[in-house]
Amino acid sequence: MPPSLADRSLGFRQTYLDHERLTAQLHTWAEAFPAVCRVRSIARTPEGRDVWLAVIGRDPDRVRPAVWIDGNMHAAELAGSSVALAIAEDALRLHVEPGTLDVPETVAERLGEILFYVVPRISPDGAETVLRVGRSVRSVPRDTRVERGRPRWLPGDVDGDGVALAMRVRDPGGELVEAPEFPGLLVERTLEDHGPFYKLYPEGMIEHYDGKRIPAPFFLGDNPIDLNRNFPWSWAPGHEQVGAGPFPASEPEARGVVEFTTAHPEIFAWLNIHTFGGVLIRPLGHAPDAKMDQEDLAIFRQVEAWMTEHTGYPTVSGHEEFLYEPDKPLRGDMTDYAYNQRGALAYVIELWDLFKRLGMERPPKFAQYYERVSRADILKLARWDQEENAGRTFPPWRPFEHPQLGEVEIGGIDPRVGIWNPPLHELGRMCHTQAQAFLRVAALAPRIRIGDVRRDALAGGVTRVEVEVVNDGYLGSYGVPSAKKLDFNEPIYATATTERCELVDAGAAHQTLGHLDGWGHGLHTGQNLPAYPGTRGNTHVAFASYLVRGTGALELRIGSCRAGFVTTRITI
Repeated sequence: MPPSLADRSLGFRQTYLDHERLTAQLHTWAEAFPAVCRVRSIARTPEGRDVWLAVIGRDPDRVRPAVWIDGNMHAAELAGSSVALAIAEDALRLHVEPGTLDVPETVAERLGEILFYVVPRISPDGAETVLRVGRSVRSVPRDTRVERGRPRWLPGDVDGDGVALAMRVRDPGGELVEAPEFPGLLVERTLEDHGPFYKLYPEGMIEHYDGKRIPAPFFLGDNPIDLNRNFPWSWAPGHEQVGAGPFPASEPEARGVVEFTTAHPEIFAWLNIHTFGGVLIRPLGHAPDAKMDQEDLAIFRQVEAWMTEHTGYPTVSGHEEFLYEPDKPLRGDMTDYAYNQRGALAYVIELWDLFKRLGMERPPKFAQYYERVSRADILKLARWDQEENAGRTFPPWRPFEHPQLGEVEIGGIDPRVGIWNPPLHELGRMCHTQAQAFLRVAALAPRIRIGDVRRDALAGGVTRVEVEVVNDGYLGSYGVPSAKKLDFNEPIYATATTERCELVDAGAAHQTLGHLDGWGHGLHTGQNLPAYPGTRGNTHVAFASYLVRGTGALELRIGSCRAGFVTTRITI
């Protein structure tokens, strides 16, 4: 019997893989199923790890509509790798175990024609640091800046136990206090609390410590790059956008993504996976919905419907509900690049609906969840951690004599599994539901085919050949409507060559047919209301016509760099 996918799984639906096992998983698939899976590196990190990309689908060199899935560009967001791998595995299942994927037959049929580009882990150096040491890293664990004069925290393992977690220090000016209901749990201090009170720092050392002033920890203090601020569309320097890097795509991980995706305009849909929150974040990131292409917005409403149905996650506008500061859009964001510069149906998923699990009331803007976690919510989280997460998030504190600060306690908080990522027993279901939603998005692809071919004999040994070209996909040949304006998004064209015959008009060998609409139009556009019956005309069809002298064959190649190409041979 041929190898099964179950036999080749290394457990990514049950745990978070390190770089070695993630690499092994991808290469196991490529070796077992070489006809439908290839693996290549799109970048190599300063620590020597490859950023792997899996190409899944039949005939991977044939240009046709493709989707992009990436995860774990932020180091701690390990669940993104698992979900990306799950989507890759389901895409493989279409080909190696046909009929077993839990999607409608019509969806499976469309998916079988699409290429999947999957990058499970954009930041392998960062993820490895989080997995092995536990310390917080935003994206990549490196700092090449020359400006090093300010005191700052350097997180690291100071007590020799192999991990770098948190340190608490007793201080009458501390903002935190132990919860009386839950020993060891630090919560916000109130006027009614009696102490002792605590300051909270990362486990580590202070560079340039003068013995008096303790710097406030900063999440980018010794790892200044946020890869999700390093992309070229709307990039801004660090004094305007924290984490931006020295210039657009300065980092090899971001540059590898930009170089590959620029060379592959066939990518019409793009899923960028993060944690945590439990939400889909769609464009626009820089302006309100009133400024968005309304046809695009209708298509995103269809994506929203699938997300709600399969995952229960809400969908929000990046600009209207996910800005961290009022009227200050994020700059250099990956999905802004994917949507605005590459013309993809692009969005973010923040996995792990922790706020919903805590029973928090939905705030006016989704991003306000992160700042509205109350003392009562933290108590709920600690109880949940004990009952359902094996106490992973809140380990005990241990006394330690710090070489700079004296008596401290180390431990206390380990957000890797429980806050940054879902508990392991929920990972499998999350992989399944997210794949279910995205596979339907992938099935929106345009599909160019050749319809009727008419041959009419004319005088003088000339034949008129008329070829019907049809797009019977959901999306137009251009992808999302707003992408039509992009320079690379060329219209459908036909190229003809002859064999033992000739074209009467040699100039007809290349014909521009124009973009072809799809049949889909998103949701809530008024199409279902029969008050004024009618649809679009046959804007999904074009015709190529030729006058051919003599007998032989006419070879046609029809399509575009985004919609892909089809070929046919017409006997004259």
